[in-house]
Amino acid sequence: MDFDLKRRPRPRWTSTSSFRFGIEEEYFLCNGDTLQPAMETPDALFDRQHPRTGTSLNREMLQAQIEVASRPHTTSQNARAELRELRQMAAAAAADHGLAILACGTHPSADWGQAVHTPKDRYDALMDGLQMVGQRNMLCGMHVHVELPDADTRIDVMNRMIPYVPLLLALSTSSPFWRSRCTGLKGYRLTAYDELPRTGLPELFRSLEEYEAYISALVCSGAIPNATHIWWAIRPSDKYPTLELRAADCCTRIDDAMAIAALYRSLVRHLCRRPYVNADLDSVDRGVAVENKWRAQRYGVEATFASSAGAISVSEFLQATLDRISPDVEALGCYDDVDHCSRIVQEGASADSQLRLYAKQTASGAEALNGVLRWIAAETLQ
Repeated sequence: MDFDLKRRPRPRWTSTSSFRFGIEEEYFLCNGDTLQPAMETPDALFDRQHPRTGTSLNREMLQAQIEVASRPHTTSQNARAELRELRQMAAAAAADHGLAILACGTHPSADWGQAVHTPKDRYDALMDGLQMVGQRNMLCGMHVHVELPDADTRIDVMNRMIPYVPLLLALSTSSPFWRSRCTGLKGYRLTAYDELPRTGLPELFRSLEEYEAYISALVCSGAIPNATHIWWAIRPSDKYPTLELRAADCCTRIDDAMAIAALYRSLVRHLCRRPYVNADLDSVDRGVAVENKWRAQRYGVEATFASSAGAISVSEFLQATLDRISPDVEALGCYDDVDHCSRIVQEGASADSQLRLYAKQTASGAEALNGVLRWIAAETLQ
């Protein structure tokens, strides 16, 4: 991903704004035969680069994880093509070492107690600070960056995006299992991830100055070295001039990943184009969004969300959102991808497919999860 940090700030929105976007995905590295996590993985696996773009494979905090990152794109078609190539490249590199990749928020049968962290200075320092909470981070997410060159706009849109984060999370849920147990949640990943500090939904910062004062207080007191240690569900990127959605589970199916990325990108454009939408967001609205985030984790696309007008289903909330952002979807040329969100609600996210398959197994426990693992492995590369 290579958004240009040196580009001069532009007005908050113009009719020519492209809202370039990029996608990062984390996958589990697993034994190619058993599909159990490979707790220690060779450095040589990460030497491979994409022959056309030079994109490389990246380590994550735990050795059982691998990350890919697309370049910035202006069209969903090009982003989809690259994401497919990146999954194939990661799978081929893993296969060279007898491994496979799984795209899901939690590995259904992984034992986090056996996790080994990656030996890099950054991860050494993180694990020293986080201790067991860091070792439990056997989790994989999808991050979507949308370019907003103006820093003030990134803070403003982050605040006003908060009510939509539960919807984006619900559509992505792919983590119903943890340590060979059915958790009863569709999106267990954030339940575990939110054990980390500085996670969950961001506070309501009314200006860039307030946000920078918060970061400055943590940095100057030695609590964090820099803003990359802010791990909210949505945040202004410290590395790129983007607003980064971090709430989503890693989607098993590329179609689902692209649908969520396109919906988020369209919402960013919508909020830039209509600065009065959610402009009066207050602590009550944020509190309701926190509740809805939990409901998205618990029930996924079958959730009902709280609102001042009463309960509203994910399906109803999605349809109302699609009606509002249709001009933005049209302008960005991503109708097919955004329309797929409705199909996710109708047919279920990855978590729903995993649970249906699990329910059909005649075996029980870890043995019953073997069919789920094989399904995830196959769908990752469809």
